[in-house]
Amino acid sequence: MLSLVVFLPVVVAVVLLAVPRVSDPVVRWTWIGTSATEVALLVGMWVAYSPGSPGSPGTSGFAYEENQRWIPSVRAGYHVGVDGLSLPLVALTAVLFLACAIYSLRQTERVRGFATLFLFLETVCLGVFVALDLLLFFVFFDLSIVGMYFVIAGWGHRGAARAALKFFLYTFLGSLVLLLGFIGLYLASSPHTFDIVELVRQDPAAGKGAVAGLILLALVLGLAIKTPTVPVHTWLPPAHVEAPAAGSAILAGVLLKMGTYGFVRIVLPVLPGTWRDYAPVIVIVGVLSVLYGALVALAQRDFKRMIAYTSVNHMGYIVLAVGAAALVGQSDAQARQLAITGAVTQMVSHGLITGALFLLAGVLYQRGGTYDMGSYGGLARQLPVFAGITGLAAFASLGLPGFSGFIAEFQIFTGSLRGAPVATAIALLGVLITAALFLRAYQRLFLGPPSRQVVGDLTVTETAAIGPLMLLAVAIGLFPRFLLDVIEPAAGAL
Repeated sequence: MLSLVVFLPVVVAVVLLAVPRVSDPVVRWTWIGTSATEVALLVGMWVAYSPGSPGSPGTSGFAYEENQRWIPSVRAGYHVGVDGLSLPLVALTAVLFLACAIYSLRQTERVRGFATLFLFLETVCLGVFVALDLLLFFVFFDLSIVGMYFVIAGWGHRGAARAALKFFLYTFLGSLVLLLGFIGLYLASSPHTFDIVELVRQDPAAGKGAVAGLILLALVLGLAIKTPTVPVHTWLPPAHVEAPAAGSAILAGVLLKMGTYGFVRIVLPVLPGTWRDYAPVIVIVGVLSVLYGALVALAQRDFKRMIAYTSVNHMGYIVLAVGAAALVGQSDAQARQLAITGAVTQMVSHGLITGALFLLAGVLYQRGGTYDMGSYGGLARQLPVFAGITGLAAFASLGLPGFSGFIAEFQIFTGSLRGAPVATAIALLGVLITAALFLRAYQRLFLGPPSRQVVGDLTVTETAAIGPLMLLAVAIGLFPRFLLDVIEPAAGAL
C-alpha cells in the first residue's frame, strides 16, 4: 500500500509523457484524478493506522512497513514505513498537491510539463517522509531539489532563472553536507548500516567525542539550509517571489518540512546524547529565526515576500521546540512529548495555512499584476470572498485560537518552557510581531478607499483549491484529537 501511494504519481507522469498529443484538459483532469486518488488512499490508511509497539520483539513501531534489499554491499535497503511523526506529513503532502492540482486548472502554459513535474515532485516528497533508510532518504531529498528547480525556472516570473539557480546551488550544497553526515553515521555504526531503525538502536555516536560533534554539525547544517533557519535562509525569499503560486505552496508547505522532519526523524533519535550536548545552540538558532523572520516580514511591501519571511519565523518555532525538548530533565517526559508534538503539529499547520496564503498571493498577482501592497487598497469592497478567506488565513497564521496554529504554538511554548524558559519567553514576541505584520498587510490590501479597480473575485476553482485547506486548519484548531492521537504516542516514544 505504501509503495503504491508513493509511486503512483510518477507512474502517471511517465504515462502522460509517453502518450503523444494528449490534450490539456485530459492532462489537467488526469493530474487531479491522481492526486484525489492519493488523498483517498491516505484517508484509508489513516483510518486503518495501527503502529507496532517500539521495542517489542520483531516490531519497529512503524505501520505499513516494507524492507527489501537494495544495495547489500553497504546495507542500504528499500525500507519504508510510517508512524505518528510521518503519517501526518504524508497526508499533508497529498492534500496540498491535490489543492495545487485543482488551482492549476487555470494553467495554460505548457500544461503537460507542469503537471508531470508536480506528479514527480509528489512522489519524491512522499518518499522523503516514508523513508527509513538514510540513503533512500537522501535520494528522495535530492530529487525534490531537481523538481522544484525546473518548476521555478520554467514557470516563474521575470527573475525566475536567477532565483532557481540560487535555490538549486544553495540547497544542493546543503544536501551534499547532509550526505557527509549520513556517511559519518554509516562509518560510526557497527555493523555498518544506513538503516535508520538500526541506527537508533545502536546510538552510533555515543562516546565518539569530536567525531560525534562533526557528524551532528553536518546533519544540522544540511537540514537547516532546507528548513531554512537563520543565517542560511537567503535562498528562500527570491525562490518564493519568483515561483508560480502552486510552486510556492509546495515549496513552503512540503519542501521546508523535509528539514524539520529530518531533525525529528534522524537527528534526535540517532544522536540523542550529542544533540543534548549542543541543544542550547539549536535553541538560540530557533529564537533568532523566530524574531528575525518576523521583523524582516514586518518591513516588507511585497505580499509574497512577506509570507516567505513568515515561513522563517514559523520554522523557528519548530527548531526551538526540538532543541528545548533535549534540555528538559529526564523526569519530565510530558514536557518533552508536548514540545515534539507541538513541532509536528506546527509542520502540518504551517503547511495548510501558508500553502493557502501563497495560493491567495497568486490570485492577487493574477488580478492586479503585482505583489506590491502599496498598489492596492479597499479590495474588500471589490473582492469580498477573496478578502474573507485571506483574513481567515492571516488570523490562522498569527496563531489565533480556533485555528491549527494556536494548537501547535501552545504546545511548543508549554513544552519548551521547562527546558529553555528564557528563550521561550523571548520567542513569544514573535507572535506579537506576526500579528502586527498581518494586520498591517490586511489593512493595506483590503481596507480604506480603493486605489485601483480590480475585477474578479475568487472563482469556483480557486475556492475549491484554497477553501479545504482553511477548513482543515479550522478543524484541527477546534477538534485536534484526530491529529494529536496519532502524533502523541510517537512523540512520547521518541
